[in-house]
Amino acid sequence: MPFVRIDTIGTEKLEALGNAVHDAMVETLGIPDDDRFQVLNGQSTLKYDDYLGIRRDEGVVFIGITMRQGRTDEQKKSLYRRIAELAEEYAGTEPRNVLVTITENNPVDWSIGNGEAQYA
Repeated sequence: MPFVRIDTIGTEKLEALGNAVHDAMVETLGIPDDDRFQVLNGQSTLKYDDYLGIRRDEGVVFIGITMRQGRTDEQKKSLYRRIAELAEEYAGTEPRNVLVTITENNPVDWSIGNGEAQYA
């Protein structure tokens, strides 16, 4: 059950970006199609530089994914690549403007509802 937060400037592309990230996770990580938990925020003030020589502009998108540990490095690399491809296809966001971070945790770190640790 990945939890996704997408921050960008403006709201017009948020739905498409959310779909891009979800579809990429279904394809590369094998998550269930109905496993979507996202916070989409287009009201952010974003600060960024041209770190590592990647020139970003006002189309920048920050994507944070929190998920249980256990994915391989190759799965993560495939996910990054597919998110960038689908963000461009679905929302017209240039791959250079897509920054993705993954935070992993343990099954006991999740409560899906009812005050229970369903995965513990």
